[in-house]
Amino acid sequence: MAIVQFPEGFKWGAATASYQVEGAYQEGGRGLSIWDTFARTPGKVFMGDNGDVACDMYHKYPEDVKLMADMGIQTYRFSIAWPRIIPDGSGAVNQEGLDFYHRLVDELLKYGIEPMVTLYHWDLPQALQDRGGWDNRETIDHFVRYSETVFESLKGKINLWATFNEPWCVSFLSNYLGEHAPGNRDLQLATNVSHHLLVAHGRTVRKFRELGIPGQIGIVPNMEWREPYSTRQEDIDACERQAGWLNEWFIRPVMHGHYPEMLVEWFRGKGVEVPIQAGDMEDISQKIDYLGVNYYTGTVGRYKENEGLFDWEEVDMGWDRTDIGWTYYPQGLYNALMFLKNNYGEIPIYITENGACYNDEPSADGKVHDDRRTRYIKSHLASVSRAIESGVNVKGYYAWSLMDNYEWAFGYSMRFGMTYVDYDTQVRIPKDSFKFYSKVAALNWFKI
Repeated sequence: MAIVQFPEGFKWGAATASYQVEGAYQEGGRGLSIWDTFARTPGKVFMGDNGDVACDMYHKYPEDVKLMADMGIQTYRFSIAWPRIIPDGSGAVNQEGLDFYHRLVDELLKYGIEPMVTLYHWDLPQALQDRGGWDNRETIDHFVRYSETVFESLKGKINLWATFNEPWCVSFLSNYLGEHAPGNRDLQLATNVSHHLLVAHGRTVRKFRELGIPGQIGIVPNMEWREPYSTRQEDIDACERQAGWLNEWFIRPVMHGHYPEMLVEWFRGKGVEVPIQAGDMEDISQKIDYLGVNYYTGTVGRYKENEGLFDWEEVDMGWDRTDIGWTYYPQGLYNALMFLKNNYGEIPIYITENGACYNDEPSADGKVHDDRRTRYIKSHLASVSRAIESGVNVKGYYAWSLMDNYEWAFGYSMRFGMTYVDYDTQVRIPKDSFKFYSKVAALNWFKI
């Protein structure tokens, strides 16, 4: 057995998101979000599930922070619900919403757990969606104001800030593929949204600097690795298009100030233009302090004419899959991290989400033996260690997720947590993976 060791000061954490865990959707002055609407639209979410109660963390946060302390994590990543802070997205500030996050943050700090705040994890106020949502450039200004409100309220308590979580999902998954709220299917619309998200990100970073807010700020794209099926140029090109869409579309503008030209031309060939206005790219490329990476899966693919958006098809290699159907490919995380180093240099990186869906239930002994999740975490942590040994500046790792929660369009049917949640009773049961991760956080190493 080999020992996988991590650098001194490496941060061990876990993550959740507001709509997935908080519940209390009509309490504390919270306004409605696009997910409240989407979940109530017939046929959009499995079994019509919604986040009205979710894990009830709004009320149970003291218990849940104690759970984090028992796990021994040093940092916790959570998102703030915009509709709790400004219920209609653009009007009066709701002090009750800010007070809730102060209570949560104070509880974390009491246990010595560092908060990492994500400003946007998909719950756009429905009132703004009614006015065009992210397709309306006014939403950019409203987001900057919302962010400034949160910055000023929580400054001094937060060291790590993130603007957007997985902008690819907010734009293309939600507005081109239609799988998430608001459920549109329009490539031009999705491209508009993708650009406006990045402008909002950049202007928020600028506001953060202007206000002199202490701490660091970054953005959290999701990455998936795409491996060409062969060395044929058409397979390589198809994979570069698909991977560029998933990965570089949101990273290159932030880091280098321009979109991938190959994709710009590809979209143009489909009659789609990026709606760039004067000053946008300067806004987008404001210097960030770190890059977050959410990684779950990777696949092999090849060229196939007229297949999907990029003439690319996935090839089933017979690899293991998690219960949500995603391929198990830890090598892809190493590849993605090396790609970032080779293309964007030494920027600090946090693995802001990584985890697996396995729907294990409590056994006769009342415990949850999720050995497959433990294996998943081990193998992906080994890939992180390899990347660090190869010179990638990875500062920390946030497991997804602290607990089972509302899994968006899958409702409550998919479990990603290291803690089992009985949604009827709200009882929490730490799984075997929880115990493994607790040891890793304490020792800073594990055997593989």
